[in-house]
Amino acid sequence: MRFRWLTVICTMMLMLVIAACGAAGKEASPSEGQEAGTANASTTEASQVKKVNTEMGEVEIPANPQKIVGLSVVYPEFLFSLGIVPIAVQNYHEDFPSYLQEPFANTMKMGIGRTPNFEALMEAEPDLIIAPDWWSKKDYDQLTLIAPTVLLPQRDDWRDELRDMAKILDKEEQAEKVIQDLVAKEKIAADKLHNLIGEETVLYIRVMEKEIVLHGENLDRGNFVHKRLGMKPLPNFPKDQTAMSVSLEVLPEYDADHLIVQLDDETNPEIKKKFEDMLSSSLWKNLKAVKQDHVYMVGGKEWFNLGMSPLADEYVIDDIVSAFEEKNK
Repeated sequence: MRFRWLTVICTMMLMLVIAACGAAGKEASPSEGQEAGTANASTTEASQVKKVNTEMGEVEIPANPQKIVGLSVVYPEFLFSLGIVPIAVQNYHEDFPSYLQEPFANTMKMGIGRTPNFEALMEAEPDLIIAPDWWSKKDYDQLTLIAPTVLLPQRDDWRDELRDMAKILDKEEQAEKVIQDLVAKEKIAADKLHNLIGEETVLYIRVMEKEIVLHGENLDRGNFVHKRLGMKPLPNFPKDQTAMSVSLEVLPEYDADHLIVQLDDETNPEIKKKFEDMLSSSLWKNLKAVKQDHVYMVGGKEWFNLGMSPLADEYVIDDIVSAFEEKNK
């Protein structure tokens, strides 16, 4: 009896092995119209890995990742500038800026938060996550449970951040081309703007929910307007300030010839109400730029990453040149 049961068990195990081998053979065989060599190459390519040095040490990642997530609101733009459409992104505004709406039509929005939406990340099933360490270091262990995760160092200049990302993705040449193309475009725009307004002063104002912010030339946004595009700042703007939060009552002290005005979020009712109150104020109406119709309204979404992303910078160049050409013919 024992021998008979042993024979039955061995027979069943043998049948399972044969069935498994048959299934494996079917999976390995080429599909209709596909050569076996192509199928094998695709499988090999998908399974290849490489090791990269990161802020968390050496990390093994796919050699050719297909489904990438870039955390923070800037990294998705870096990825796209390198020719990669991320599968999921963090987003500050409900809609993508106009220059990303078409390419990101099928990209998942995960909202914005200091802690990422882990549920959405798992749903996206990425094969690689790239994030800045200042944003995601505290979440690193959880992120690595979802996909291989690369943390990149904090940089003062987005160009260095882009180079760091490009190195991970073997796209260094493309990154340098993006940077150099933008430099050339900035120079052409600066010449056009100087021909339009010469040495007239420009002030960049950002209307936030709780405050009015004036951007100087020492940080990102103001630096782009005043140094990269060469538009003259107000001489009385404090040289040691990057940006200043002011009340409407103080604004006349900074009475520029031209005002670039950005609402942080055009859909936010509190911001809209704040700006409407500004427009109805005599303080606003008596500003030099307002009287001369030299106020340029710009998009909150499109200008959100100004000075922090090549895509935003490129869009803003076209936007600002067009706006100044329209009012300074």
